[in-house]
Amino acid sequence: MTNTSLNANLQFDQQHIWHPYTSAINPLPCYEVVKAEGVHIHLASGEKLVDGVASWWAAIHGYNHPKLNQALQQQSQAFSHVMFGGLTHQPAIDLCRSLIDMTPMGLDRVFLSDSGSVSVEVAMKMALQYWACQG
Repeated sequence: MTNTSLNANLQFDQQHIWHPYTSAINPLPCYEVVKAEGVHIHLASGEKLVDGVASWWAAIHGYNHPKLNQALQQQSQAFSHVMFGGLTHQPAIDLCRSLIDMTPMGLDRVFLSDSGSVSVEVAMKMALQYWACQG
């Protein structure tokens, strides 16, 4: 990647993309990632970082893990995503069975969400609904 295109990408990013935990008006700088593997993040500038934060979200197994890549590729041949409202599928059923098997007795219902913030929002709404139903 040339310095010109790298600078143009970063300039566009700073002007048009609002990243988490930074100001929309005076954002912190970002660094363009071109590859990630294991614990390493490779930047467009040529630098290589060790990800000591585990990607904030869930990079417990590292980046570009061959077994996870294979599972992703295999699943995407059938479907990569379907809405869950009124629909289900075997991977979701298998995951929920595994989750229930590892939780204490009585915790036998699973709500799947796509992020931590959505899960917190749903938990709050469920608690409010529960108490509303209690009168």
